[in-house]
Amino acid sequence: MTPAAPLLPPADWRDFLALTKPRVMTLVVFTGLCGMLAAPVAIDPVLGFTAILCIALGAGAAGALNQWYEADIDAVMKRTAQRPLPAGRMDRESALHFGVGLSAFSVILMGLAVNVAAAAILTVSILFYVLIYTVWLKRRTPQNIVIGGAAGAFPPLIGWAAATGHVALLPFLLFTLVFLWTPPHFWALALFVKTDYANAGVPMLPVVAGEAVTRRQIGLYTVPMAAVAIAPWPLGLAGSIYGVVATAMTAAFAVLAALVAAGAKRGDKPMFYEKRLFAFSILYLFVIFGALVADRWVA
Repeated sequence: MTPAAPLLPPADWRDFLALTKPRVMTLVVFTGLCGMLAAPVAIDPVLGFTAILCIALGAGAAGALNQWYEADIDAVMKRTAQRPLPAGRMDRESALHFGVGLSAFSVILMGLAVNVAAAAILTVSILFYVLIYTVWLKRRTPQNIVIGGAAGAFPPLIGWAAATGHVALLPFLLFTLVFLWTPPHFWALALFVKTDYANAGVPMLPVVAGEAVTRRQIGLYTVPMAAVAIAPWPLGLAGSIYGVVATAMTAAFAVLAALVAAGAKRGDKPMFYEKRLFAFSILYLFVIFGALVADRWVA
């Protein structure tokens, strides 16, 4: 007779919070907020708060479903082994119910309180992250981050649509910026946690193609990313505040990416520039999007 699986104690609220990937959610919420504030029309503050809440809940729901599906992978990776599911602090069924419920609530609330356009894009973003990236791409192809990067690029579109009810060229450029930013950002991380991905059987580019190819791809993706980042200025969609900040920040990003692409080393510190690029890339998006809002409100 097979012994029954031990019952897990009820999960703590902090475990449910951890399922939402709050650090990732911070950047998602910020880019969504900036997309809304950069729109040409002002949104009612209550509706604006509701829209941002829905973006946060949708992002958290996607993170929870991602962890539900990838519990086996998380268990063998050092940086994820202490998440609630692999650490045994929560059962998978609770994570699934939490993720599905949060997804449905965020979309319904967005549709009823804000508008259908924003709710539709939010729905697509959740489904894309869970079904396209997590279920289909991540375990099958080293292009997982390239295609899957679209999942994290939707928030500016959602924020803009929440304010206006439609999308336009500027939020599409912001979407494209995040889409092109994602591969250099994640591949820089993958270079210094390559062993983790290899142990988990995830075909990240450094694992299947090697470091040299990954470094070259980081440099190549930085070129169109830089063009898209600066484009709103010459196109007349943003002013000089954004233009100067975007140019300076993109130049710094490009220098770091070039050093990574060249395999540059600093003394005996392994992966020095790769770690710097990963950290700077997060700051980069915060500053770029913040400059867009400052430019909009100062003008």
